[in-house]
Amino acid sequence: MKKLIKVSTKTGDLGESGLITGERFSKSDTLFEAMGNIDELNSWLGLIATKLGVEFHSYQQFLYNIQDTLFYLGSELAGSKKTKLQKQMVSELEKYSDDLQIKMADGWHNKFLLPGGTELGGYLDIARTVCRRAERSVVAVAKKRSIRPVVLQYLNRLSDYLYILRCYLNHALQYREKKFNPS
Repeated sequence: MKKLIKVSTKTGDLGESGLITGERFSKSDTLFEAMGNIDELNSWLGLIATKLGVEFHSYQQFLYNIQDTLFYLGSELAGSKKTKLQKQMVSELEKYSDDLQIKMADGWHNKFLLPGGTELGGYLDIARTVCRRAERSVVAVAKKRSIRPVVLQYLNRLSDYLYILRCYLNHALQYREKKFNPS
């Protein structure tokens, strides 16, 4: 008979959850809100990665790297002493963002664009907004707990990267962006 893995610990049945450190807090604590937002972001990135075909394989691979990095970020928020987000991960996001911008036409970003465009663009816009929410929730955590600046820097650059990737993919798929036009 196959041995089952115990997924349910039943320790959270009364509305509390624990950190790596052993500390327990209410599941409504801002820390768990932030970690949940990061988890949701990671799930959206996983969906987007499945939608990137052979044509966009390198971007798919970079999204897998980002997903891995989000686990480092979550571990750090959970109190890990040995799993830390590295500053070079912020620099890597900046480099990839710059590389994408070079591939697009001049003036690609001179107006507010309506979200979506293509299916990939729409998914990336959702991921970008979830990333912004995750960033805001980590800011709320930082008001109560010590958070290294690199964590907020990474989330900020990640939302930028997701927007730039969205614009690049829409450009590569020859979608003509619809611009916000205040009247």
